[in-house]
Amino acid sequence: MAMPGCSCTGSCGPSNTAVSPRYRRALWVALILNAVMFFVEIVGGLQSGSVSLLADAVDFAGDAANYGLSLAVLSMGLVWRARAAWVKGVTMGAYGVLVLAKTAWVAAQGIPPEPMTMGLVALLALAVNVGVAIMLYAWRNGDANMRSVWLCSRNDAIGNVAVAIAALGVFGTGSAWPDLLVAGVMATLALTASVTVVRHARAELILAVPLR
Repeated sequence: MAMPGCSCTGSCGPSNTAVSPRYRRALWVALILNAVMFFVEIVGGLQSGSVSLLADAVDFAGDAANYGLSLAVLSMGLVWRARAAWVKGVTMGAYGVLVLAKTAWVAAQGIPPEPMTMGLVALLALAVNVGVAIMLYAWRNGDANMRSVWLCSRNDAIGNVAVAIAALGVFGTGSAWPDLLVAGVMATLALTASVTVVRHARAELILAVPLR
């Protein structure tokens, strides 16, 4: 995952790509869209009773905060960018644990969600996340901070497809289990992405410390 113009793997200083106006604009657009979708999915999740929508709403809020953090450290050195990536990785892991706990609680209740609202909101969220992922695709192999941003957008798009499929499953079966299954998958994606980002960030920190 070497950055453009670097022979090292994520251990170079700030690159021109990382601080380019195009990348900054992409992060600002992603931040605004994620903040808006947080409120949309909170409303949709409460109205439909879907735990996967509520889980995705929390994810949108976390991503908005992550994009803001990425903007704050763009012009800083590798150490600060790696630290920001570490924080984001830990946040993704905490999100995964939260979703698993919420899924277990809803499973005990056994009340299925309303599939129409669930599906429509999931499709809107998918359109937003695909757009964000396309904007950030060019920077998917940057440093740990840039990679964490890409992983967030990628996981979100995958999660939205799964929520839409779960809505069809709820509609066809009248059961809450498709919704709960997708929530569990989303939690697993968050946990695996967390491990990837934290490991990458730790490696960059270890390599960058002697350079300071």
